[in-house]
This record gives sequence, C-alpha cells and structure tokens, in this order.
Amino acid sequence: MTTTREAGSGLAPAALIVRSWKAPIAFAIFTVLGAVLFIALARGGDTTYRLSNDTDAIVLPSIVLPADVTGLVTVVLMAAVAVYGFLTVRGGRRIPLWLTSLFAVLFLLGFLTWAAAGSTVPLVGLLAGALTVSTPLIFGSLGGVISERVGVVNIAIEGQLLAGAFVAALVATFTGSAIVGLLAAMLAGALVSAILAVFAIKYLVDQVIVGVVLNVLVVGLTSFLYSTVMTGNPDLFNKPERFERIPIPLLSDIPVLGPILFNQTIIVYLMFALVPTVWFALFKTRWGLRLRSVGEHPKAADTVGINVRATRFWNVLLAGLIVGGGGAFFTLAAIGSFTKEMTNGAGFIALAAVIFGQWNPIRATLAALLFGFATNLQSTLSIVGSPVPSEFMLMLPYLVTIFAVAGLVGFSRPPAASGKPYIKS
Repeated sequence: MTTTREAGSGLAPAALIVRSWKAPIAFAIFTVLGAVLFIALARGGDTTYRLSNDTDAIVLPSIVLPADVTGLVTVVLMAAVAVYGFLTVRGGRRIPLWLTSLFAVLFLLGFLTWAAAGSTVPLVGLLAGALTVSTPLIFGSLGGVISERVGVVNIAIEGQLLAGAFVAALVATFTGSAIVGLLAAMLAGALVSAILAVFAIKYLVDQVIVGVVLNVLVVGLTSFLYSTVMTGNPDLFNKPERFERIPIPLLSDIPVLGPILFNQTIIVYLMFALVPTVWFALFKTRWGLRLRSVGEHPKAADTVGINVRATRFWNVLLAGLIVGGGGAFFTLAAIGSFTKEMTNGAGFIALAAVIFGQWNPIRATLAALLFGFATNLQSTLSIVGSPVPSEFMLMLPYLVTIFAVAGLVGFSRPPAASGKPYIKS
C-alpha cells in the first residue's frame, strides 16, 4: 500500500490518496493460476451446464462449453481485468465492486468448466445449494455488520448461530410449531448477545476475549445437552416441525432463477427482505446515523445527547436476534434436527464476510454468497468426478475466505471505535 499527497489549489489542504495494490496483485495471482490450470494443464472435452429439469414449466436447452477454449477466453478476460485494476489503483481510484465481482465470476466459470470437463453440471442445483449454504452466513454477517457498526466486535457469531439452532430444534419439537421455534432461536441469539454486551459495554472486558469465551461456552453447553438429553429421546426433544418450501406463483416458474429464488422457505424469504432493510436503515434513517456515529466517534455522539452505552447495548441485542434467526435455518429448514457443533465454523466465515464486505450489508451479503458457493462447489465437483484432490476441495471454502479477506478486499477501514470501550468522562 502506498500513499501520495496531491496539493489543492489556493488554500485547500493537500488530499491524502491511499493506494492499496492488494486487489490488483490478487487479480494477477489468480490470472497466473488460471493460465496454469486452464491452458498449461488444459483438459479436453466439453462441459455441459444443465439449466432446467424435464419437469420444469419452461425447459431450457443445456449450454455446452469446450473446456480448452473456455479456459483460454477466461484467462484473457481475467488478464484484462487485472490490467484495468492496476491502472485504476495507479490513478488513485478504488477498485469498484463490480470489477471484483466480474473477476470472481470469470475465474469460477473457467475453473468449473475445467474441473467438470466431460461431465454435466446441474447449474440450478449448484446455485440453489449455494444459496442454502449461504443463508445462515448472510444472517450472521448482517448481525456482525450491525454490531461492529455500533462499536462492538462480535466474535460470538458462531455461538449465536449454534444457540439459535439448538433452541429452535428443542422449542419447535415441544410446541409442534416451526414459527415458535424460529422466535425462540432469535431470543437465544439475543441472550448470547446480551452476555456479550453486558461484559463488553458495562464491565469493559475485552470484546474479543468475551466473544471467544461465549463460543466455547455455547459449544460445550449445547454438546452436553445434546448428548445427555436429545440423543436419549430424539422424538421428544429433537424432531422439530420444519418449514416447507413455499413456491411463489408464476415467479417460481421463471427458468433458472425461479427454482432458486422463489421456491424457498419463510426463513429465506425473510432474509431477502432483511438485507435491503438493514442497508436502508443503516444509511438512510436517523437510527442508522446514530448507530454509525456511536461506532465512529462515541464521544462526539455523547456530546450531542446520544446515550452511547444504551445505543450499543440494544443494537448488539438486535444483531443477536438476527443471527439467532439464521441459526434456526439449520434445524428448521436445511437439516431438520440438531447435531453436535452443526454450525461447523459458519460464524467465523460470516465474520470474514463482514470484513470482506467492508462493513456494508450489501457487500457482506455478496461475500457470504461467494463463500457459500465455494462450500457447495466441493460437493458438486466430487459428484461429477473432478480431478482436483478431495482434500483440496475440503479446504476450498476456507482458502477462498483467506484470499478474499487478505487479497481482494483491498484497503478498508473498520468503524473507528469498533472494539474500543467507551468511558464517559
């Protein structure tokens, strides 16, 4: 990263331009990797992308791409994007989100076509599975954005998701209602957040330490209760009512997008509404302005009459409500029962999505979708007989997470007061 100063005219102060070369360097590295895989190690044969099933209302023909030609074209386009990225940073401008997204799509297209050469990829199933994996990540990232925007680092996302999943299974089994289970899961996530808020805001304990301890506590508690209570009588304690898929008339019949977006459960539809709502509330409302001011400059917010501690406390609870609802997705929609440590690190990937998304709800959602796609990709490629070793495929989602946070995110600045306790003078 380099910095330069450009002097303004007259009495205007010099402007500091921060250049981060991480994104274009990451583009260049992935372009070289693509050239090695798609050109030097090119595979013969065609990759068929199946766009619909025979039972769909509208049946689309499959798309057939020659693996070698597709690999060459994608590498050329990736190289062009990398060059444009270097020129953009050299000119003192930031890498736009659409450019990073375009590069990711090109690399994924080239990699998938290369890995599945000679096979058929069920595109709708791949994308639908990616959305399923991404749903709890999106809930977690939205909660993380709210919490960090108000000045509290939420390492406890993993514990909030796991607590929500456990309580949702237990309550939905007792009551026979998935809705009640979802509400209970939200309260469970809020309870974990309340503990975080009390220790971090009232008693000024290090927020990272509290979050780590809460994660360990929730893992231990849910594992103990699962082993001692649920496994003994699963019909009584671990057989919750599940949310059924609700197809939206006409929209669910749209080719490709219809089965993915408009034939989902209530939790997924809730997520669709929650993402733009959180964005709008954060950046277009008085509540969002107060929240962001507390996370950026709590002393200034206190000076104009904003109760910093109360604002932080209630918004951390709100973040826990959202994350707990995402935890319910595991047991009430995706799997149908609770298993030990079933979140499997989803909370930490959601936290990475917050950083990769630069503490913006829309960007964090896109990052969560990328991580979910990488996770689901390993299953799809193992089915079609990919030459990539299975051990590497198991590492793929975490490698994508590391590269995304360390490389593609470029220069980003968290809220200035995030992680810093506020002591009223």
